[in-house]
Amino acid sequence: MSRQQDNVIQFKLKKKGMVIGILVTILLVAFIILLTCFKIEDIEISGNKHYTKEQIKDYVLSNGYIDNTVLLMLKNRIKPIEDIPFVAKLDVEYISAHRVAVTVYEKALAGCVEYMERYVYFDQDGYVMEISATKLPDSPCISGMSFSSMELHEKLPIDDINRFKLILKLTQLINKYELKIDSIKFTSEGEIVMTYADIRIELGDGSNLEEQLLDLNRILAGLEGKKGTLDLKDFDTATGKASFKLKKE
Repeated sequence: MSRQQDNVIQFKLKKKGMVIGILVTILLVAFIILLTCFKIEDIEISGNKHYTKEQIKDYVLSNGYIDNTVLLMLKNRIKPIEDIPFVAKLDVEYISAHRVAVTVYEKALAGCVEYMERYVYFDQDGYVMEISATKLPDSPCISGMSFSSMELHEKLPIDDINRFKLILKLTQLINKYELKIDSIKFTSEGEIVMTYADIRIELGDGSNLEEQLLDLNRILAGLEGKKGTLDLKDFDTATGKASFKLKKE
């Protein structure tokens, strides 16, 4: 090999090394800019009901998710944030270098039944959406029923079709009229008893649920602070009056 050829090779290697060095420097500078100029300072949360905004933020930034807008967006595209109880999905949107918006899409829960010290949440068609040890404060659970098994995404295993329809209608009406009910129970006689604060609400066999629950918020507002039993089994829809028996102290 001639000296001239050797010089050419040395020049090419030196040039290649310089190019690699420049590229490495550019990438290093870009990485430093990425880390320092895209730090998350604000996360806008919307659509949440069962979780607080702080809880959603914790889910977004935990489990290896980096406190950086660009890296968070990239990672969420590759591996979306999943396995959050009662949440179908989270949409993460880039707003600016320091802000992202998170839209929470919660599962459409209609009601809850108790099963083996767990809470089974179902949708308006009676399909099991979640089985959890967590009791949601705004979702009263139905007790007084027994089940041999329970499967996620399957229908509630209730053999009595009339009882199944009754449960769906009851939970749908509670949601429709935004009733703040603490608990629901089916007695051994097959009657429905609900509680609100210190008031026991007797609905009978549930054959007149629409009429009984239509004005229940108004009735309960008039009984605020009282203790006793509200008997709606023979509720007079014409007058809107219900029988209430005060509890003796």
